[in-house]
Amino acid sequence: MFKYILIFFILLVCSIKIEAQTSNTSAYTFINYQRTIPKITDLLKRKEDTLMKQFKAKNLEWPAKYIYIRSFKYDSQLEVWVKNDPAKAYKLFKTYKVCALAGTLGPKRMQGDYQVPEGFYRINEFNANSQYHLSLGLNYPNASDKALSDLQQPGGDIYIHGSCVTTGCIPVMDAQIEELYVLAAHARDQGQDFIPVHIFPINFNNSKSLDYLKRHLQTFSYYAPFANKLKSAFYYFEKNRQVPLVLVDGNGEYVVEEESAPIAGNKKPTKMIVKKKRLEVKLEDEIPPTVNQLPVYPGGPEAFQLFLKKLNVRLIPYLEEDQKTAYVMMEFTVTKEGKVVNPKIIRGGNDEMNEYVLDAFEEMSNWQPAIRQEKNVPIKLKQTIVVEAL
Repeated sequence: MFKYILIFFILLVCSIKIEAQTSNTSAYTFINYQRTIPKITDLLKRKEDTLMKQFKAKNLEWPAKYIYIRSFKYDSQLEVWVKNDPAKAYKLFKTYKVCALAGTLGPKRMQGDYQVPEGFYRINEFNANSQYHLSLGLNYPNASDKALSDLQQPGGDIYIHGSCVTTGCIPVMDAQIEELYVLAAHARDQGQDFIPVHIFPINFNNSKSLDYLKRHLQTFSYYAPFANKLKSAFYYFEKNRQVPLVLVDGNGEYVVEEESAPIAGNKKPTKMIVKKKRLEVKLEDEIPPTVNQLPVYPGGPEAFQLFLKKLNVRLIPYLEEDQKTAYVMMEFTVTKEGKVVNPKIIRGGNDEMNEYVLDAFEEMSNWQPAIRQEKNVPIKLKQTIVVEAL
């Protein structure tokens, strides 16, 4: 009898350990960590249900896996855009009133200038114990700011926060920062580590704001190139409902994805693409039936997907009239040196579109070659390119 009691006791202890381990594992989520903060526990209880109802009323899926925030200084507005599929377009959830403003148009360039930054940022801090009720920190100074701002004192501690006061941040009412905090916390919990926040001088769709910017530039003409970079990013999002890729060059200047590329809605280019006579490299006898490792696009699979996304945008103007989608199937060979050769269209597209695709692949940087038995070998690949009007 004692033996059975002992066995039962051991099983009970093991069960408790397993349950504890499961509980501990589930505790390591961002939202569960937030629930350990009494102030946020109360906030989630109050706000999650009302946000869920607001999402349902706008036919949006709760919670949003991806959020994008953009703010307009002169217009005193802050927009929140949401989606749940990275390939889908963002949809506007809500526009908040920015209830106080410091400084004027133009980027922040030094500590104590009372300027709200302008540019491309991300949320890098969730501050539940802010003296301004709640706050979401921005990664100011970013790489561009560090290059172009005062080297010794560029400033910092820029937040979206409550309490409706500011000396260079983006203030909203307490009820609004509560919603923003919950939305951002859920997005972070679902895996969005990079929550973009773009700060523009004006809403470029507002004619009165545009007039104000033009008058401002008559006095501060040196600001025009910077403002045009921001305008480019604004219109990219307006046309595509996707956040543009923004890089920083060696001078600290922003480089906005596809600034000059044709976008959906533009007319088909009038310049005809002439068919080229392309050099064919004889490699059929060298291509093995199998490889141990496939070739890798420079930068990896994610970089290749970005290449395809950019290619899609460039190809949209070559769709036929009233055509929304086209599929181009092609093949190409990556040599043992990593060079892309022999691109060939198997089917789909039209003459202009296909020539553009072939040029794009021929101009690629070298890949990491395929490997068979520890040796670099050539290999032939197929790729379907989906051209879809956004």
